[in-house]
Order: sequence, then C-alpha cells, then structure tokens
Amino acid sequence: MAYKSILTIVTSPDQLSQSLDPAIAVARREGAHLDVLCLGIDRTQTGFYYAGANAMILQESLNRANAEAEATAKAVSARMQKEDIPWGSDSAVAQVAGVAHLVADWARYADLVVLPRPYGEGRGIEDEAILEAALFEGHAPVLVVPPAGLGKDFGHRIVVAWNESPEALSAVRKAMPLLTRAALVDIVVVDPPQHGPERSDPGGRLSQAIARHGCRAEVSVLAKTMPRVSDVIRRHIMDRAADMVVMGAYGHSRFREAILGGATRNMLEGCEVPVLLAH
Repeated sequence: MAYKSILTIVTSPDQLSQSLDPAIAVARREGAHLDVLCLGIDRTQTGFYYAGANAMILQESLNRANAEAEATAKAVSARMQKEDIPWGSDSAVAQVAGVAHLVADWARYADLVVLPRPYGEGRGIEDEAILEAALFEGHAPVLVVPPAGLGKDFGHRIVVAWNESPEALSAVRKAMPLLTRAALVDIVVVDPPQHGPERSDPGGRLSQAIARHGCRAEVSVLAKTMPRVSDVIRRHIMDRAADMVVMGAYGHSRFREAILGGATRNMLEGCEVPVLLAH
C-alpha cells in the first residue's frame, strides 16, 4: 500500500500554514495527489429559532459562510500555484451539525487525511467534528499535526502505542508506508496484562509482522508510573527523541456518532509530534 490520495480540510484562509503546508509536504514526499476541501461553517443550529431572529439574519449567516469558503478557496489556489504536486480543490458550506456527513464523504476516498490539532487557541467545535468524521465515519487514517508542524525528521523514529486492540492494529496497517521508511519503529507497551495472549512476549508478534515488511522494529515494555498511559507514552517519546506516533483512535457512542475517547484526546492535547490515528 502507498498513499496516493491525500486530503486536507481548510476552514479559513488563516489556517493555510496549519492545514495546507503539512499536507503539501506529505503529498510531495509520498508522490501523491492532494485534495483540498475549503469548508465554510454556518454556525446556526438546525431546528432552533432564536428569539428575535428572522429569515434575513439566518440568510446572513449562510452568506457569511459562503464568503468564508470562497475566500479560503482563493487563498488555497494562490498558495498551490507555487507548488509542483498534482492537486485539486473544492469548496462547500455546512452547518456544524452537518459537517460529519460532508467530511466523511470526502475522507472515505482518501488514503490519508492530514489535519491540524483540533484543540487549543483558535480552534472551534467544528475542528473536532471534522477529525471525528474523518476517523469514525470516513474510516480514514488521520495524521494530526501539532502547532509546531511536521518537523525536519518527520517519520524517522516512530513510536507505535500498542495494546493489542483492533484499533491499534488498524493504525499500524494504515501507517505501513511510513513505518517501512522509518529508521526505527519503537513498539511501546504500557503495563501489559498478566493473563493476555501476548503475556510471554508483549509486542513480539507485531514486531515480527512489521519486520517482514522491512521495518527495523524494537519493543519497549513500560510500567505505568504516571497517572495516565498517554503521559507515559509522551515521556517515552521525549526520551527516545521520536518524531511521530501511531496509535488507535478510541471512541464512545454519542447517539449515532462516535466521539474521541479520553485516552485519544489526552494524547492529542499534549503530544508535540504528529500523531497518526486510525479506528
């Protein structure tokens, strides 16, 4: 497998450095086509009528979202004219409640989705909705890029957060194009179960499986010496000077949608290297 279709989603001209630049870098390195969805957000709530509001006010909100999508599309086009990679863009408008369906429809045809971290200053509820839609409804792997960017040695030393779950295994399989080019893949197991199927050799079968793809892999078994597993993994990333993490994305049901579980969110909020997630 190779990444030949990369997708990123931009919701504002101000996000080009956070969303578009990392996606360009990944597409160039992979020799892939880059698709850019320029998304305007209509923040009125479907099914609600605000006291004192009228049709003109609601129409104004829709017009503003259309204007944002058009401005973003122009900024993306101007930026991409300088690049030498194949690319295409489209623009759309959606209410926050309708973002999931639109994003999922695009993500399901992408080999990899590149998005900025959805938490922190300047981020809105639509950013988390976009990430969740790509993961849980689009069933695409998502590379979440921190504010510092990809880094110079992106993908050179990769940490795999391994807990034997289907989600973690899915993430490893979908990250294989990156894992096979890494100088080192460090499979990290935190407090492995004493009675699990891999109790005698935690991470051993995964190490063997990816080694057959040409990966140079090693296993690190760590004790849970901090309150959260994500804290242990982040400290290990710093200790080993890793520049990327691969992990499963865990969700909890919310009506018909899935939302990021606590462990996944904790990792994204504090991790200073790119994180590849899959569900």
